[in-house]
Amino acid sequence: MSGRIRVLVAEDDDLLRSSLCELVSSDPALVLVGEARDGEDAIEAVHRLRPDIVLMDIRMPVLDGLAATRAVCTSASTARVLILTTFDVDEYVYEALRAGASGFLLKNASPYEIFRAIRTVHEGHALLSPEVTGRVIAEFAARRSRQEPALARFARLTDRERDVVAAIAEGMSNEEIAGALFLSRATVKTYLSRLFDKVGVRDRTQLVILAYESGFVDTLRS
Repeated sequence: MSGRIRVLVAEDDDLLRSSLCELVSSDPALVLVGEARDGEDAIEAVHRLRPDIVLMDIRMPVLDGLAATRAVCTSASTARVLILTTFDVDEYVYEALRAGASGFLLKNASPYEIFRAIRTVHEGHALLSPEVTGRVIAEFAARRSRQEPALARFARLTDRERDVVAAIAEGMSNEEIAGALFLSRATVKTYLSRLFDKVGVRDRTQLVILAYESGFVDTLRS
């Protein structure tokens, strides 16, 4: 199992959960460590089975996926949550990401898209369904009110680190950032790790949310 990505499937629909489990098991780079039928089961399974990735449904009984995601992402667990839902609704996307999810895909995504999403999120990148990415960023900008305490968390950044945050906020990949800023991809990764520590976030998704909600993106554009 060494090197394989450990995946937990949390989905209340028996047929869909079974299909997702079979899909995960079909990829030799992944290992299915367990499944959960509701949010409470998912939280317990995360602590017991220590997955790398949780495929999390939003609407589940007992405890919904948003609350379960929030619990997982504020715990000591290093698991990253990838939301799977049938609901292409901005409110769900926004709240799932604020809860700590690293990615968001619709349930009609192809097996290739799901496999790619798992790998992308496992590598520490953000992943949103292309249909909703633009609207989510617009939602951040429209909904946030300037938060001075959060903005202060960006005060210690160097000019180059500010450039990297600006690129991430525009949705650039590591490779695109490297090209735009004339850096190596390894250097970009180093900058990202340093940014996460300085600002106090766990991944680039949370960095983007904080940058928009605090008003830091506005300072970059002024």
